[in-house]
Amino acid sequence: MTSPRVGVFGLFGSGNVGNDGSLVALLDHLRAARPGAEVDALCGGPETVTARYGIPAARLHWFRGEYRTAARPGDLAGKAVGKLVDAFRIAAWVRRHDVVIVPGTGILESTLPLRPWGMPYSLFLVCAAGRLLRTPVALVGVGASGTGSRPVRALTRWAARLAAYRSYRDTLSRDAIRAMGVDTRRDEVYADLAFTLATPPPGDSSGPPGPVCVGVMDFGGSNDERDRADELRRRYLDGMTRFVRALAADGRPVRLLTGDDVDRPVTEAILEAVDSPMVTAAATASLGDLMKEMAVADTVVATRYHNLVCALKVGTPTLAVSYAAKSDRLMADMGLGEHCHPAREIDAERLLEQFRALERNRAAVRRTLAERNPVLAGRVRRQFEALNALLPASGAAPDHARRETP
Repeated sequence: MTSPRVGVFGLFGSGNVGNDGSLVALLDHLRAARPGAEVDALCGGPETVTARYGIPAARLHWFRGEYRTAARPGDLAGKAVGKLVDAFRIAAWVRRHDVVIVPGTGILESTLPLRPWGMPYSLFLVCAAGRLLRTPVALVGVGASGTGSRPVRALTRWAARLAAYRSYRDTLSRDAIRAMGVDTRRDEVYADLAFTLATPPPGDSSGPPGPVCVGVMDFGGSNDERDRADELRRRYLDGMTRFVRALAADGRPVRLLTGDDVDRPVTEAILEAVDSPMVTAAATASLGDLMKEMAVADTVVATRYHNLVCALKVGTPTLAVSYAAKSDRLMADMGLGEHCHPAREIDAERLLEQFRALERNRAAVRRTLAERNPVLAGRVRRQFEALNALLPASGAAPDHARRETP
């Protein structure tokens, strides 16, 4: 009997808990739908992925200094050679599989800074190899956005065109890919894959008041705002610090949360600036950890997209400090479109007013979230049902074997 070979591609194990949450949602589905499948990953942090999720994993980039700033000639040469080597490494990896899946994440987005020779180039290589080697590549529930960078747009467009299957977590993502010139008439929109993850039990509403969870981010604008990054970073940090200080002055316990390792200096800066025993920081290594913190909170104020997903999923009243249209759309889909504040123009006093308005309406918000959560979870279940058509059944002869049989 032949086991189907499934490859999973993405920036997993690199410190972003949202990306890893998408991987966990897919692995949970594969273990239920194709328990005999051989699953491995090509990713950013292979050691972490193997240790945490129990699947073999290989490093995405041949050059180990890929994410270092190329300040020396040796680094520049290493990166240049690495791009050529990666083309052959990625093709060899794709060829070993019956299907390659890119689960969730904002892999087609430029809402945060990125370079065309980074993930856009790597994803293009995966999709091109899949087309050449007849290994279907599925972009499942992904996020996408427009960009002013022509190289990024070109690589994104061709990656999407070469993929055998595409679906999106929101209509904004599908619209962005359509605007790049990709035919999306057969592409479906579902919801973020994290909406099928297990949810911790809610906190005890009859007990003492819970904390306010404040999810912070190393926010410096989008890929098209690199010239304003320092200004936006200072403004964001100042606004969030003022907001947290006001909560602490009101006697509210505040729990600072992050969604990526790069956010930790932001929490440290706020802790130092506020200097209050009312403000603490949580160590969270997964979306499950985030949801446990948020389930016992009275209210959540968060910036990172998957911080919002976690807060909404556990049903805690949430205010979004929104840095991209995807956050506004998610809040609107959950019936909380009015509870958004722009990350680029933080006004601590206005944010505090919105926070207090949200708390006054907390009971109604919880009812709204209780109604909306099953809807989004149902969309993701339909997504996985559609994905099953691409997954070889256990015992079926792999496509590679069929091709190589005389």
